[in-house]
Amino acid sequence: MYGLIGEIKAVEGGRDELSGILAGIGDMPGCLSYVVSHDASDPAAIWVTEVWLSAAHHADSLSMPEVRAAIERGRPLISGFGRRFETEPVGGVGLP
Repeated sequence: MYGLIGEIKAVEGGRDELSGILAGIGDMPGCLSYVVSHDASDPAAIWVTEVWLSAAHHADSLSMPEVRAAIERGRPLISGFGRRFETEPVGGVGLP
C-alpha cells in the first residue's frame, strides 16, 4: 500500500470551500481511504490523508477528469502547500 499525508494552505476565508471541493471528488480506483480534515490550530490549513493500493494508483488518479476538475476549481483557493509525508500503511480499520 501507499500512503500520503499532505497539508494544503487555503487563501484567507477559502478553507471551507476548498475542503468541500476536495472532499467531493468521489470514488477513485485503488483508493482505500481519502480523508479531508481541518487543522484544529491553523484556520488556513487542510490535511489530506490518503491510502492507496499502490503509488501507481495514486499517480493514475491525477489524470481522472473528476480529479482534474477539482484541481482546477480549487487552485484559486490555495495559497500554498505545507508538509507532505509519504507512508507505507500496514493495516487498520477499513484497510486490507
